[in-house]
Amino acid sequence: MLAAMKGVYIVAQTPFDADAGIDLASVDTLVDFYCRHGADGFTVLGVSGEAGKLTEAESLAVANRYIARAAGRPVIVGVSSPNLAQLSQLTAKVMDAGAAGVMIAPASGIRTDDELARYFDHVFTAIGDVPVVLQDFPGATNVGMSVPAILSLVERHPQIQAIKQEDLPSLNKITRLRQGGGRRVAILTGNNAMYLPLELARGVDGPMAGFSYPEMLSGVYRLHTQGDTDAANDLFERYLPLLRYEAMGFWGVAARKEVMRRRGAIRHATMRQPGPALTAEDHREIDALVARVEARLAEAA
Repeated sequence: MLAAMKGVYIVAQTPFDADAGIDLASVDTLVDFYCRHGADGFTVLGVSGEAGKLTEAESLAVANRYIARAAGRPVIVGVSSPNLAQLSQLTAKVMDAGAAGVMIAPASGIRTDDELARYFDHVFTAIGDVPVVLQDFPGATNVGMSVPAILSLVERHPQIQAIKQEDLPSLNKITRLRQGGGRRVAILTGNNAMYLPLELARGVDGPMAGFSYPEMLSGVYRLHTQGDTDAANDLFERYLPLLRYEAMGFWGVAARKEVMRRRGAIRHATMRQPGPALTAEDHREIDALVARVEARLAEAA
């Protein structure tokens, strides 16, 4: 049951080779890298996973490879699409492959709570009884979902078992969702984990985010759940300059991929077009930021 999910659900990248083809071998090394650094599960084919740049066949191949390599760790697959036929078809295929559930955001163009309700009525008619993470990310969808609207969707559709909350400002919205009553669902936070310690204090069940040092995400989460909030904040702050650097949209994803390439997690840092290409100056900045992180970790050891 996704409603009971807790821990670190890494928003995983989609690796490409030097020619921008899907690099399935790097999916394997990336999963192993994430697992070594504390991942409890994965979210694939999200916004930062460049899902919008993949064909349907590529999406299925990537999702299947993550599911196979995760070796029992739950994998949530992003299936959001304005085309309900494609959404439902991909949902059926990844669930057949062993996905723990799917993540769905509202389609762009929705403007009212009534339109939102009708949209998800159609979604759940199409996909049936599938566990769903509801993604609240107006920065990508341009669709705002109020707290009453989200709570109404949760009560209306038992398939919604978790919320990925990344509407800014997030903190008060998390509190209002937690205090809203009704059926309890898991809440995980995105936004590149920029506000993770504060959001954990507000009651989220863990991060659903990506970072080139996933051991920070797992370390902060576990220290917080153990009640050592000072240590959790200290650990978070050691990584903050690089975390902030990676939080700059798709450009930040390019930087993240480069750091993970350097760490041996993937073979290439390729972004599929349209996408940014790092300059020599960018690489010098990454050098400095990684050196800063490593020095602060050494000081704390």
